[in-house]
Amino acid sequence: MPVTLTVKLEFEAAHRLHNPSKPGDWNREQYGKCNNPHGHGHNYVLEVTVGGGVDPETGYIMDMKVLKDLIREVVVDQVDHRHLNLEVPWLEGVVPTAENLAAAFFRRIEEVLPVRVRLEAVTVHETPRNSATFRN
Repeated sequence: MPVTLTVKLEFEAAHRLHNPSKPGDWNREQYGKCNNPHGHGHNYVLEVTVGGGVDPETGYIMDMKVLKDLIREVVVDQVDHRHLNLEVPWLEGVVPTAENLAAAFFRRIEEVLPVRVRLEAVTVHETPRNSATFRN
């Protein structure tokens, strides 16, 4: 029977929604106050769901602590208390919307999971009421 496991981690970061290939008026119209030249911050919640078979010996798909440690290493430690537009090299050129962050985080996490574990979804909660989910 297929089973999924979900863990949540938190981080704080700043970003500016701005597409440098578009003029300033376009950016202000599209992104409003989120286009503030100095950026603005969020208390993000990152939710990661993996799936796979349950190991009959451990009862785990994957040890939750190990999963959280991997996510911290490849994502959270690199974005926490950072300006996403300016301080995270692997986000260079990405408009850091919740949608784009979910996709970028998915790719990084997927690379480090054990072969028998399948990444199902990554959700980035920008606020308690707003989130985006990337699924494979």
